[in-house]
Amino acid sequence: MYSTEKIGLMASSPSSPEVGPKLPKTKSFGPFRLDAANHTLWRNRERLSITPKSFDVLRYLVENAGRLVSQNELLEALWQDTYVNPEVLRKYILEIRKILGDRASQPLYIETQTKRGYRFVAPVSEDDRVVPSSESPDPGTTGSTADQTVSADSQIPNDAKSRAGFPIPAVVATGIALILVLAVSAYFWRARVRAHNHPQSAASIAVLPFADMSPDHDQGYFADGLSEQLINNLAKAPGLKVVGRSSAFQFKGKNEDVRAVGQKLGVANVLEGSVRKDGDHVRITASLIKVDDGFQLWSESFDPEINDVLETQGDIARDVTTALQVKLLSPTASGNYAVSRSTNPEAYQAYLQGQYFVARGQNKDDLQQALAYANQSIKLDAKFAPAWAQRSGVLQSMATVVLIEPEDGYRQARESAQKAIALDPNLPAGYLTLGLIQTNHDWDWSGAAASFNRAAALAPGNADVAGNQAYLARSMGHLDEAIESYQRAIATDPLRANFHLALGYVLYCVGRYDEALAALDRAEDLNPNLSSLHLTRAKIFMFRDQPQEALAEVEKETGEWEKYSGQALVYAHFGRRAESDQALKNLIATHQNDCAYQIAEVYAYRGETDPAFQWLERAIRQRDPGSAEIKTGPLVQGLRQDPRYDRQLKEIGLTR
Repeated sequence: MYSTEKIGLMASSPSSPEVGPKLPKTKSFGPFRLDAANHTLWRNRERLSITPKSFDVLRYLVENAGRLVSQNELLEALWQDTYVNPEVLRKYILEIRKILGDRASQPLYIETQTKRGYRFVAPVSEDDRVVPSSESPDPGTTGSTADQTVSADSQIPNDAKSRAGFPIPAVVATGIALILVLAVSAYFWRARVRAHNHPQSAASIAVLPFADMSPDHDQGYFADGLSEQLINNLAKAPGLKVVGRSSAFQFKGKNEDVRAVGQKLGVANVLEGSVRKDGDHVRITASLIKVDDGFQLWSESFDPEINDVLETQGDIARDVTTALQVKLLSPTASGNYAVSRSTNPEAYQAYLQGQYFVARGQNKDDLQQALAYANQSIKLDAKFAPAWAQRSGVLQSMATVVLIEPEDGYRQARESAQKAIALDPNLPAGYLTLGLIQTNHDWDWSGAAASFNRAAALAPGNADVAGNQAYLARSMGHLDEAIESYQRAIATDPLRANFHLALGYVLYCVGRYDEALAALDRAEDLNPNLSSLHLTRAKIFMFRDQPQEALAEVEKETGEWEKYSGQALVYAHFGRRAESDQALKNLIATHQNDCAYQIAEVYAYRGETDPAFQWLERAIRQRDPGSAEIKTGPLVQGLRQDPRYDRQLKEIGLTR
């Protein structure tokens, strides 16, 4: 099954304890006690489960009790130098209220003031109480951090230790150890902050979504399409870092200061502009601005007819790189911005409308709309290569998630990609989609590598190229290479949640769990509703032998097959066989035609080897993209001593 978790296409880790000469005091309100030193929340003597970011939000509100805290203040305090959708805050406030048993309509703890912010209204007291050893968390659980920073021993007051027979040198040693732990924590906290500041490269640029200034403001798809094409064109310039569409479009309609944009995206230059379309006449204005001082490096207005817009996009990209290359780029960094041919206005507009629905997501309605517009564009101009590439990409997505019959869908997608390449051999999109087909369906690993390498040669700064190369490396079992490629993709498209999720999954596969959780936290910050996010976390907690945390994650999962798969796995880990059987039954009943590999994973993890291989054979017959996971997937490691394993690897063109 194709999923966000499998396709190539850092959130803040849990906040570290504050560094200082003494630990922060415990804050109490009602029956609750908030222990900032250990990042834990207690109700009387019961430790409560709370996610790291929810704890951070609660702590900030408690520390500012009685004062109205604006939404912007919270975002700036807890997500410094990182753009986060404000909707995330409401998610965490809702989770906190649920934990505290609070209600928005009659708040006992957190009061919401619409469009203004939040106020913690309960009385808060400070004291020096410590967590009694009887209340210390079970060593097998992590709570809100992977490891408790302060040991249970270090929480015992000195006089109590003396009465219990602790010699003074042991007390001193414990104190030194505590200082070292805090110092190391502070070091990694500072490193995390530095990593999220996105250091700016001088040869770097973000193309912000162009504003629609048309009389009826009904040309948003046209303005978005122009911005996206400019991103793609600029990505052809060697040596120029161009922020990907997903990250740049986070700022659509926000009118944010270019300095803040540059800091959040890690770029030194921003291209912004507007589009005014009236009939077949278009007026495009564009400005290239230095982030550090707001100086305008270049500005121009264009007045093409609609059928000349493609050439105008190339002109803008060429002028921008000319403005940059004198000091920043090599003399050969101009890139190839020429288009193979023009097209008629109707075909071009249909193509742009298709791109609008492609960008919206992967649900059935959006993909069907995108396909209809691609077909319309091709009908109006059968030699327009971008429309063929668009059609190929949509068909590939629909076939992979079984919205259409896979075999025929992949065949049509392959033919459309080859048509796009034949019409315009310099169009990267055709090679990118062909490479995905060769990876997901054909298992033509060398062919996929050649396709992605050709796309990389044409558009070295394209984030999708790095993401797809990472996905191919992961499918072939080259996990270190996949990690490196995902990190390159994130550097170019830092606000793209799928890349952080995909990186987290590969880090989980190699057992780097702390790094994986940090990547997943970042993905959740950017998109709390991302499918496969909680399933991946649940798998990590299973391998850490934290079944309670694993089950809690599975219950939050937003994807249907992901939830059934996770429940079957986690209940099996618990030893709750009947519930695992029911979840597996649900998975088979609803997704046997597109999740054969996931079904095999469950059987393999439960130690049922024969049915695991039966479902793996079915996955291979169905050309399930997940089949390649047999080489590196941690859940099927128990199958690798069976002679059937090598035979099945060989069927998909892989070896150990």
